[in-house]
Amino acid sequence: MGRRHVARALAPERIVRLDEDAVVILDQRRLPEEVVELRLASVGELAEAIHALAIRGAPAIGVAAAYGLALAAEREEDLEAAFDVLASTRPTAVNLRWALEEMRGDPTRDHALAIHRAEVERCRRMASHAAGLLGAGSRVYTHCNTGGLATGGYGTALGAIRTAWERGLVEQVWVGETRPLLQGARLTAWELEQLGIPFAIVADGAAAALMAEGEVDCVLTGADRIAANGDTANKIGTYGLALAARHHGLPFYVVAPTSTLDPSALSGADIPIEERAPAEVSRRFPARNPAFDVTPAELIEAIVTEEGFHRPPYAVSLPTTVHA
Repeated sequence: MGRRHVARALAPERIVRLDEDAVVILDQRRLPEEVVELRLASVGELAEAIHALAIRGAPAIGVAAAYGLALAAEREEDLEAAFDVLASTRPTAVNLRWALEEMRGDPTRDHALAIHRAEVERCRRMASHAAGLLGAGSRVYTHCNTGGLATGGYGTALGAIRTAWERGLVEQVWVGETRPLLQGARLTAWELEQLGIPFAIVADGAAAALMAEGEVDCVLTGADRIAANGDTANKIGTYGLALAARHHGLPFYVVAPTSTLDPSALSGADIPIEERAPAEVSRRFPARNPAFDVTPAELIEAIVTEEGFHRPPYAVSLPTTVHA
């Protein structure tokens, strides 16, 4: 099959960029109803925007933090204080601290832009690799949001779906709504609509039934942190999807850049799990609101990075260094 036309994909600078006096992001809280830019004139404002999920997705918040540190350096602010404020906003996503560490020796806007461009290129490479996992007519289930909005330009799991669609391999995308903040129903659905890829939103609780009915061929997700043994932290609900996929004999793939790898975490037990405010779930009743869960490595068919395919045992196959 021939390549398919891709419609209005967002340019990386529309998602996050550094203007002369502010970090500018596309406010993801306003999508899909409104496309609104948010100007963040200080490290404090940027940190609040990251914590409030105005910008989210592990690679994207790493890029935003790099721009924020560059802005602080130009203003001759306390860089260690800025580093600590930004690093504390989202504890599970390792890309955030990785990008800040990358900026330590050269906290310039040119270096931050280079990190952004490298992240987009990593996504393009891993998407090309991961698209090779799909056969013609694939019906793919994905969770949360892993597109350009989450990565600053192209996407991890959703980037793979995008590339596979261009190659004529995707028939249908099932989009988990992703409770409690509906990143799938709001953001992934919006991106797929922009790209002209056929999709339907699925209530999170219906995923296993959809698999049982034979409507799913594989599951593709991203990751916010990957331990040395291949255990993977991703948006809450991912673990349940992996269990359902294993029960139904479906491959479960993780697509993530090497900036998501954390060799210092030996297993998922070493990954900090962010617990968000109960009010995001219920404003009246007691609630628990973990933002992530950990999928054990034995449930993952393959992890795909820009370096290629990695199969079990992941302690051997995963890269241990990241190239900016």
